[in-house]
Amino acid sequence: TEDAPIELAINDESVSAELHYNFFPEQEGEEWKTVKFKNDGEKMTAFLPNQPMAGKLMYYISINYGGKIVELEKDAPIVIRFKGAVPNSVLYPHIFFMFFSMLLANVAGLFAIAKIPRYKLYTYLTFIFLILGGLILGPLVQKYAFGDLWTGIPFGWDLTDNKTLFGFIFWLIAVIGNLKKDRPYLTIIAAIAVLIIFSIPHSMYGSELNRGSGEVTQGFISFFNLLR
Repeated sequence: TEDAPIELAINDESVSAELHYNFFPEQEGEEWKTVKFKNDGEKMTAFLPNQPMAGKLMYYISINYGGKIVELEKDAPIVIRFKGAVPNSVLYPHIFFMFFSMLLANVAGLFAIAKIPRYKLYTYLTFIFLILGGLILGPLVQKYAFGDLWTGIPFGWDLTDNKTLFGFIFWLIAVIGNLKKDRPYLTIIAAIAVLIIFSIPHSMYGSELNRGSGEVTQGFISFFNLLR
């Protein structure tokens, strides 16, 4: 991980700004730290200090313009999570296989609804792509980013891993159920289930550094914090 730059699209030399941050989750007695933004003539930049993998900080910004101070997100600070660098050779294939597993899942579901025989082919392809992207490359991404291969059931409650696990189970049932007999309803159920599962932002309950133990556990981030 490295220091995280926070940028403001402000080049007015008469404007000053400060970045206020603290650890997340906040512990009693911890004081907020302040860093001044620097203006390079094009934008203003301040840096949040580097944290261990899965460490989190929360921050808000105060802007001083002509003696008038405006505080941004003070009542609901923005939460940032630090991660290790994931090699492109691992990340890009992971994204590719996960994206196409979702695409193929939709095709399989629609073909099953229409009772097009090729739904079985797309059921198998979805399962293969999900294994490659979610169960092989997914843990590698997790390892590079947060230090652990798997933090879902039975080792933890990481939402990303558990979503992949449940998606795998639904498609495993669909594949086995369609091997010797046409059961399009199983593919339809799997397609709908995965669509719902992967509509949940996985970072809502993801890896979080426990500063007391130094271990990576799981922590909740509000859906509204993820939107910002």
